[in-house]
Amino acid sequence: MKRIPPSMELSLLAEELRRKKDAEDLVGELFRLGGCRTIQEFLEAEVTEKLGRGPYERRSDGPRGYRNGYKKRKLRTAEGTIEVQVPQVRDTDEDVQLVLWETLRRRTDLLERLVLQMYTRGLSTRDIEDALREATGGERLLSRSTVSRISEVLWEEYETFSRRDLSGHDVVYLFADAIYESLRQQAGLKEGILVTWAILLDGSKVLIHMSLGNKESYEDWLEHFRDLVRRGLPIPLTVTTDGAPGLIKAVEAIWPEAQRIRCWVHKMRNVLDKVPEEVRPLLKPYLEAVRDAPDIETGRRLAEEVVARFGDAYPSAMRCFQEDLDASLAHLELPAVHRKHIRTTNLIERSF
Repeated sequence: MKRIPPSMELSLLAEELRRKKDAEDLVGELFRLGGCRTIQEFLEAEVTEKLGRGPYERRSDGPRGYRNGYKKRKLRTAEGTIEVQVPQVRDTDEDVQLVLWETLRRRTDLLERLVLQMYTRGLSTRDIEDALREATGGERLLSRSTVSRISEVLWEEYETFSRRDLSGHDVVYLFADAIYESLRQQAGLKEGILVTWAILLDGSKVLIHMSLGNKESYEDWLEHFRDLVRRGLPIPLTVTTDGAPGLIKAVEAIWPEAQRIRCWVHKMRNVLDKVPEEVRPLLKPYLEAVRDAPDIETGRRLAEEVVARFGDAYPSAMRCFQEDLDASLAHLELPAVHRKHIRTTNLIERSF
């Protein structure tokens, strides 16, 4: 039976981790796995080029030599030490030196850049070629066709992720928010990424979907959610969002049965931004008391007291506080043990 290449083993391990760990725990571990995966892809592609054939492929012509398993090697990075399996080659006409591996041993900062660049949407073949040439002093590590193939594999994995069936997810709580990432190629410009996570019936957290939405408009979010419905996503019990009008409208259009919850991190930030800095330490505990009320009736009463106390002095802040107040208090109708995890979209922001 053919052995699974290390790069494929890493993909399977990453999927297993994604299903088992909380999003907050995933970041460092998946970064390390991403680093290993990227390096394995390049090392195996470099060996393929030097031998003129892929794994398990036999050819009577071309350079002599054959693959002879892997040796475990370690690299120290900002995310800690990672383990890489370096391909071994035997019986060649000349000594085979894997230039990328020798370079990475000298410059682990290249690892971070490679990982980030390979997983950045829109990174072109030329960009990756330039990054490798820069790191090795101009030496050509891989052909353009090989770099292109590796890039296409990563894009194909994203497309597979974006087309997968969602009907098997027992979604209870859904979270939606937009994340804006700077475009490396164009300084100052940012790409909007619409992101949806879910907490399932068994308590696990799952990344449901990502799509582009430069304007974060109603139309962008509507298409994002329609895609989830087309792929069989069950109706969630709640949907947690910020106050973006287009997002709120799309949620209510697609899932009118679901309870919408307003993110308290965004709510408190917006309210506190509308009062003088010296007033914020005084007002914040009052807002937290509303957020942490034991039940929704108490939450409404405390909200009225906040408005009565601060309304005359800070009318703009109190209008912001009262805006969409029902959605801000909706988490108080959920089990108390769940509220802290449902009342914000931090699950999305921390994952990025």
